[in-house]
Amino acid sequence: MPAKRIIPCLDVKDGMTVKGVNFENLRYAGDAIELAKKYSNDGADELVFLDITATNEKRKTTIKMVKKVARQVFIPFTVGGGIKTIDDIKDLLSAGADKVAINSAAVKNPDIINEAANYFGSQCIVVAIDAKRKDNDFYVYIHAGKTNTNIKLSDWVKDVQKRGAGEILLTSMDADGTQNGFDIEMTRLAAEYSSIPVIASGGAGPNTEHFIKVFNEGYADAALAASIFHFDTLSIPTLKAQLNKSNIEVRI
Repeated sequence: MPAKRIIPCLDVKDGMTVKGVNFENLRYAGDAIELAKKYSNDGADELVFLDITATNEKRKTTIKMVKKVARQVFIPFTVGGGIKTIDDIKDLLSAGADKVAINSAAVKNPDIINEAANYFGSQCIVVAIDAKRKDNDFYVYIHAGKTNTNIKLSDWVKDVQKRGAGEILLTSMDADGTQNGFDIEMTRLAAEYSSIPVIASGGAGPNTEHFIKVFNEGYADAALAASIFHFDTLSIPTLKAQLNKSNIEVRI
């Protein structure tokens, strides 16, 4: 079985790393380039960079910033935000990204998943899904969590993998930024419907148990976190050492 991955995330707005709660009340969390360098050196398995306002501002991800971050990291690097076309993907991969994360555009035009997977290979294509609990089920949201698509999470997970996505980045909007733990039920649901890796996101606190639960009970292949790493409440080396002691296989 592949080792579980620990993935820090840089949510970037106006060139700065920010973090909020439930997608609201953003606060400054550090310099993106310095944080990227630190996480690469600290043993992160991958790095995710999300230009979180690109879609709502109807613009592309800032290529200059992606190039600067890419120069600092020696681990797989995923970039998302404002991607609408094959050319957008090509530009980001040329700027140094190893993978791209497509969210709103994939829901509006699902064929972009097929086209991108065929053109670049599934290994480059991550479908990011923001989901929220409603009426005892989970539904997909777009536009940085502002618009409910009324698509059930289970249906969307099945669709994106059929279309050739290589991975799913699943964020629980309810858990985001709370540091109360990952949404185990949501993650497990996605993992059970998915034959491709699922990255759990939203809710990680400075508590190794949160990660143990999402791996053992949520069946996640990787866990993404932001606040706990940005604000030094739990370091990547410490987390990995503790996971290793708890019989969770990680790369040390």
